[in-house]
Amino acid sequence: MHTSPRITVEVPVLSVGSGPPDYEELGSCVDALRRPQGLHLTLLHIGVLEDFAQDIAAWTKGITAAGEAAGIAAAWLEGLPTLGAFSARAERLVLLGGGRVSGLEVDVPRHVQEYQVSLVKALHELLDELLVDNVDDFILSSPALGFRYPRWTPHVAVGRPRTRDRGPWAIKPLAIEFGASRIRNRQHLPAPGVGQALRTTASGPGGLEGT
Repeated sequence: MHTSPRITVEVPVLSVGSGPPDYEELGSCVDALRRPQGLHLTLLHIGVLEDFAQDIAAWTKGITAAGEAAGIAAAWLEGLPTLGAFSARAERLVLLGGGRVSGLEVDVPRHVQEYQVSLVKALHELLDELLVDNVDDFILSSPALGFRYPRWTPHVAVGRPRTRDRGPWAIKPLAIEFGASRIRNRQHLPAPGVGQALRTTASGPGGLEGT
């Protein structure tokens, strides 16, 4: 079993509603309500970096070595521009993860949607640089990336479903404040320079513009 942490690009939740009671009310709809300090919205899931790199090595039949892929991907992540803090809104709970998780479906501003789209575009460009062919097929089949659907649904996981009903469930509208984007488990990325010697052009953010 892999013990390395998963890498994601995400934004932290700073507040839900007008105060803690608004968030705690969700406990009447879900079980095992998560601590508000750890809530976040994922913009891009990379997964365990070593697994992602191994997926690339296997897909390219060793043309791109796993160590090289990990180093270049880490440098690419470090070069991504930051999405600034923003406000959003949630009005219903939905099921996630095949029905194992309850989450707030978040109505994010258009520029956040555009930022997420540009992250996926940049991921395509990174994979092109790493000599991955049929990039869309790779993204949808890589166990590390964990993409299951081509369309992104902004959400914040908050607990476990209380019912087997598929939902969604309407809730009192909640304003949600998000902080600036960050790389979760950034401290576990390889040191700068590792694996970058062969293809330095892959180390940039792949055409992303700052937001």
